[in-house]
Amino acid sequence: MLSISTFLQLLKESFRDLLPIVLVIMFFQLAIIQTVPPNWLSTAIGLAIVGVGLAVFLLGLEVGIFPVGEGLASEFAHKGSTFWILIFGFMIGFGTTIAEPALIVIADKAAAISAGRIDATILRSVVAFSVGFAIVLGVWRIIKGHPIHYYIITGYVLVVSATAFAPREIVGLAYDLGGVTTSTVTVPLVAALGIGLASTIKGRNPVLDGFGLIAFASLTPMIFVQFYGIAVYQLFDASSATVLPPIVEKIETVHLDFSFVAILEGLAGVVTDVLPILGVIFFFQYAILKKPIENLKNVLIGFGLVILGLDAFIVGLEMGLFSVGETMAFELTRYDNNLIIYSFGFFIGFSTTMAEPALTAIARKAKEISDGKINDFVLRLFVALGVAIGIALGSYRIVSGGEIVYYIIAGYLFVIVLTFLAPKYIIPIAYDSGGVTTSTVTVPLVAALGLGLATNIEGRDPLIDGFGLIAFASLFPMLTVMLYGVITEKIGVKGEKEKEEIHLDELRHALEDANNMELSTVNVEGTNSRHSYLMSFSAVHVIVPKDKQEEAFKAAREAGVRGVTIMSAHGMGLEHMENFYNRLNAEDTDANLMFITQTKNVDKIIRTIIDKLDITGEGRGLTFAYPVSHIKGLRLKLDDL
Repeated sequence: MLSISTFLQLLKESFRDLLPIVLVIMFFQLAIIQTVPPNWLSTAIGLAIVGVGLAVFLLGLEVGIFPVGEGLASEFAHKGSTFWILIFGFMIGFGTTIAEPALIVIADKAAAISAGRIDATILRSVVAFSVGFAIVLGVWRIIKGHPIHYYIITGYVLVVSATAFAPREIVGLAYDLGGVTTSTVTVPLVAALGIGLASTIKGRNPVLDGFGLIAFASLTPMIFVQFYGIAVYQLFDASSATVLPPIVEKIETVHLDFSFVAILEGLAGVVTDVLPILGVIFFFQYAILKKPIENLKNVLIGFGLVILGLDAFIVGLEMGLFSVGETMAFELTRYDNNLIIYSFGFFIGFSTTMAEPALTAIARKAKEISDGKINDFVLRLFVALGVAIGIALGSYRIVSGGEIVYYIIAGYLFVIVLTFLAPKYIIPIAYDSGGVTTSTVTVPLVAALGLGLATNIEGRDPLIDGFGLIAFASLFPMLTVMLYGVITEKIGVKGEKEKEEIHLDELRHALEDANNMELSTVNVEGTNSRHSYLMSFSAVHVIVPKDKQEEAFKAAREAGVRGVTIMSAHGMGLEHMENFYNRLNAEDTDANLMFITQTKNVDKIIRTIIDKLDITGEGRGLTFAYPVSHIKGLRLKLDDL
């Protein structure tokens, strides 16, 4: 919904998510590196722009991209045209990936440090084709209703098999490109397509079947790029060895151009990335479905907000995060203490993931379609924890010089084991979480850290060792999210509808039990719950002079009594019975206190009362008890039960 209150709520959440990044950078900059970062004012302004841009971007998603994506999926499903659904999926996958900024950056880096053996354009085309193929495969799975883990496990087997034949120079890059492909705009649209199909096709569950497309889009590039590497390194002479760039001795200050022309060029770049998506949507909506888009004005406003928000987000990152992140990555490699590097990788991975717009969008959608069973903020915490562990472990691999394939295979084995232990509803979301974590914020920082470590540590090859951190950042969230599912299942977290059904069942059973005259029915203080038990109750009466009423009540309360019925009375002792006619209409001089309590408490109550009021000594009064039945409506505390 397009409203000021919605935007303000998103703005609040955006700045809340940016706070960890600010704290991590400030701590490492001031406590470890012990220098004030240059241009700290522009850094602060940049982070503020990031927060506003993220809020605008998320508002645009809710207004424009999610509704139109789910609407298209629903229309295709109702039309029953599998062919056009698959074509639409391929075009969305290919068109959004080929223009992905993070993919362009990584492809150019790979081409540069491979001395041209890897062609950036061809590499991008291979990756884009693999993502298009992945969307087709994922849509086919939803249509057929196949369990996702059969596809994912088969994909893992193919990845490992390809790794056995692929050259070492391509393996880390291929694993990284599996995480780079899922962009900030692609993820929400692809998720909307999957959820829309699963919501429309009879017999499909949006939670079990709707998620998973992003996982396919993260997996297939690893396979295709490794086959591309096999071809490249067989066709070219191996004597043209990779020429490594010189070790960086200094990080140059980034000078940003904020002229009117530069701002327009940046905005045009974002428009270029988003327009293919809009073009595909319009083509299929008007040319294939031959139907107008509902709420076209809102959809166009939504896409406009996405463009403005994403542009502001990127500008803010360049001002406030990229430059200081690259500088810190370089500075940390100059320390002998490797623990500092691992700690920085952990905390920067956690904080950047928490601010990832694609993850925020997917987490909100997961909460919505799971009826609140999945908490979006807690889900993001577990994903961020997985990324943090992955980057820290990946940094350790670069420092120690280990082979990436052993780490990845071990990770895959854990994923497969947890797949059979975790609840079914969390598995597709866990697979998808590996793709949504490596997007606009994370990729540039993580790639800079990996290449910086491999460049500045003696004996490391940037092409072989520098890539792979993104792969670690994509793998470990799958493990932590599945663990989140196991934990929520163990502690019995329920969705809103599930809670309501349980509550209705309780009320129905409570009503049935309340009508059972053999059971005593009590209301639980402070709740709307009532419970019926096969439990014995007794009535305890205390008859004392009125001036002893309060004292009697305090004694009973001390013994554990929770309520009292007070009745006025007047009585006659033995000495008055001969003239009782003169005393029948006398004023009430006594109080009759009645306590309804569990029979097991009677002895304690009577003993306390006779001791406090000295009823069996010189005090005046009478107390007695008798069993009662058919108790209905008694109110007790939960502790009493």
